[in-house]
Amino acid sequence: MNAAAAPRTATLILLCGSIVVSLSLGIRHTFGLFLQPMTQDLSWSREAFSFAIALQNLMWGAGGPVTGWLADRFGAGKVVFGGGILYAAGVGLMAYSTTPFMFALSAGVLVGLGLSATTFSVIYGAVGRAVAPEKRAMSLAIVGAAGSFGQFLLVPMGQHLIGDMGWFAALTGLTFAAALMAPLALGTAERGTHPASAQIVAQSAGEALREAFNERAFWLLTLGYFVCGFQVVFIGAHLPSYVLDKGLTANTGMLALALIGLFNIFGTYGFGLAGGRWSKKKLLAVIYFARSAVIVLFLLAPLSHLSVAIFAAAMGLLWLGTVPLTNGLVAQIFGVKYLAMLSGFVFFSHQLGSFLGVWLGGIVFDMTGAYDIVWIISIALGVLAALVNLPVDERPLARLSPQPAK
Repeated sequence: MNAAAAPRTATLILLCGSIVVSLSLGIRHTFGLFLQPMTQDLSWSREAFSFAIALQNLMWGAGGPVTGWLADRFGAGKVVFGGGILYAAGVGLMAYSTTPFMFALSAGVLVGLGLSATTFSVIYGAVGRAVAPEKRAMSLAIVGAAGSFGQFLLVPMGQHLIGDMGWFAALTGLTFAAALMAPLALGTAERGTHPASAQIVAQSAGEALREAFNERAFWLLTLGYFVCGFQVVFIGAHLPSYVLDKGLTANTGMLALALIGLFNIFGTYGFGLAGGRWSKKKLLAVIYFARSAVIVLFLLAPLSHLSVAIFAAAMGLLWLGTVPLTNGLVAQIFGVKYLAMLSGFVFFSHQLGSFLGVWLGGIVFDMTGAYDIVWIISIALGVLAALVNLPVDERPLARLSPQPAK
């Protein structure tokens, strides 16, 4: 990469990548709003709807290593373009799904694969390679905050469309929003790696995987990310229905998701910046411990519009702060050449947790009429994730460390 062109290229990738993540995650966070109106109109069970969203998260995670490898090999621009097309097709077909099977194919398979190509692994890989190492923490924090802004912006818009025009028209509108990611992909096309981020030792993709799989830190981060996925997707998909079941309004559920998105902007950006100054593994432990504490307090307090709003704001501060910290640790320990692919593998664990969290929520509700069991599991898993992140060795591998002059 030409030194003079590097800042301009990095800025364009950061800008367009942030907008893509904002659209991708913002649309995805509206899906919980469709649970009750769609299941009631189409006479589906909550488990059927939850399975499709669970499958979406599984396909998102399973596609992550593949789209990450493709982005590392051929550039993020081509991958984001294809992902945007798949995403828009999936959302559009959601509106025409008349059976749970069709809904699983559209909302689950197509949208899930679209998400794998338009979110953190691919965009973080492109941004991580384009910027100088000293600016990486801030840049990853900006991308993470952009995803939160998308949630804050699009969740109220989705609720407004559902309330005024119905869920079918709302999905049609979101289809056009998803289609905007395809032209934005042009701005994520890479021109090379920032000179300061160049690898010291050449590696193949297979060698990078074998190296990571042999490192304890990689598996500890992977396990912690599983818990993150379980918690946030269970809450994102089922919180609107939870508050409705307890006698509050649909607007309360919408406001909760919007507040999560709003406060997540500050939380993700703040934790991303903090990761550039302090121990990332300790910050991750703080997030997971704090999530469990917030859930406990939420369940113990009398439920009201105010308690839901306070819970949403507190969870928002802790929502996706794990993302720049976890991806930052992967880059810090293993380097950035295969950052998208390695982050994709770690993120697959996140999505396994997401699959289990959202689907288990539907199953447990259909069996017991309540979400209590899944809330308790979320609390226990948060404590576990905090404990497994503490032993992570944050030091770069020996091949990335500066060698003494001979």
